[in-house]
Amino acid sequence: MFHSFFPKPKLFFTSLIVWTLVCIFLWYGFVADWGASIGYAPIPEDQMPIDLRFFLTPDNRFFYAYFFVCTVLFGGVWNYIARDHPWIDWSIWGSALILFCTYFGVQVYVAINNWRRPFGDLLQNALTGKPGVTVWDFYSLQLIFCQIVFLSMFVSILTDFFVSHYVFRWRTAMNDYYMSQWERVRHIEGASQRVQEDTMRFANILEGLGVSLINSVMTLIAFLPILFALSSYVTELPVIGPIAHSLFWLAIGWSAFGTLLLAFAGIKLPGLHFRNQRVEAAYRKELVYGEDHADRAQPITVVELFSNVRRNYFRMYWHYLYFNVARYFYIQADALFVTFMLVPTIVAGKITYGIYQQIATAFGQVSNSFQYLVNSWTTIIELLSIHKRLKAFEAAIDNLPLPDIDQRYLKGQNEEEVNPAQP
Repeated sequence: MFHSFFPKPKLFFTSLIVWTLVCIFLWYGFVADWGASIGYAPIPEDQMPIDLRFFLTPDNRFFYAYFFVCTVLFGGVWNYIARDHPWIDWSIWGSALILFCTYFGVQVYVAINNWRRPFGDLLQNALTGKPGVTVWDFYSLQLIFCQIVFLSMFVSILTDFFVSHYVFRWRTAMNDYYMSQWERVRHIEGASQRVQEDTMRFANILEGLGVSLINSVMTLIAFLPILFALSSYVTELPVIGPIAHSLFWLAIGWSAFGTLLLAFAGIKLPGLHFRNQRVEAAYRKELVYGEDHADRAQPITVVELFSNVRRNYFRMYWHYLYFNVARYFYIQADALFVTFMLVPTIVAGKITYGIYQQIATAFGQVSNSFQYLVNSWTTIIELLSIHKRLKAFEAAIDNLPLPDIDQRYLKGQNEEEVNPAQP
């Protein structure tokens, strides 16, 4: 799944994580301050441009250059180490481009968040009848918003187009590799489905999950400092009382609660999805044989195989019932959580409507990033079940024992398939 597209994937991803942490540490520990000392200092918040100039501020331009240097250093080393790998251009430089485009997309949200304060305060002044508010004040801010959104649309469309090609190249790499090892894997149950359908689904799911994960990490990097700064307006929380950097700790605590809640509620679902692919494949395979052989797909056999399909679906429905209870409870509570926590601050009149909009947006961005597992859990479950199936290919190619569930199938020791009459 990975070594067909990435060079030496264990070493590659380990080095990528280490290099990323080193680059982040250097940026916050030294490089950002050094950049400020040579003329690339951040603009004060009250002078921060809210239009397209935000993307060209000195600190942003300095970060773009820093990102480029770090990427070239890392990619250049790996380009030398794995220069014979057929997919190195897509796996290394394509990944770097996706990372940068995702970061730029997050910067768009930061720009919109900066725009919310003047617009919210202008709206509050207009609604309370304060003098000096004109029609053009609203139109000019809306025009700025349109400029930011159109830039966002342009970048997003091109990024989605590139990511689609990137993921299909990954699927092509998997397909080519598995087909080169076809004689070793053809005996695996549903081998054709695993090569054709599972690699397709694996690539499609990774297209969404991978970009979402990168976006979550980049959002945290961009919005955590903003949330730290906005915490100065919130000095007291309900029940908890005063706490330093309250919004930051609220985002982490609330997100961790939701992640653990859904992980516990959905712990059995990956295995059920894997088994569902198993029984569906067995049923489909028998029907395909029945198209060409009169002695196959007999009524008794078909009823037995379909009963396995039905039983597994009924189990999934039951487990999804309580999983969705936990999931929707958390989603509905999440919609009110930040407002509930801000009630003492709002009643005390310590923030304007514009600041409230900034806090709500920044908190939402950070908490949604921390809630990556919450928002993607059902998709992750499907990906895990596909991963289980493709691991059988990896085992056969490397001459390793098949996973336990495949061995049980081959030996006929799965009691539910042997005796489908059991409830």
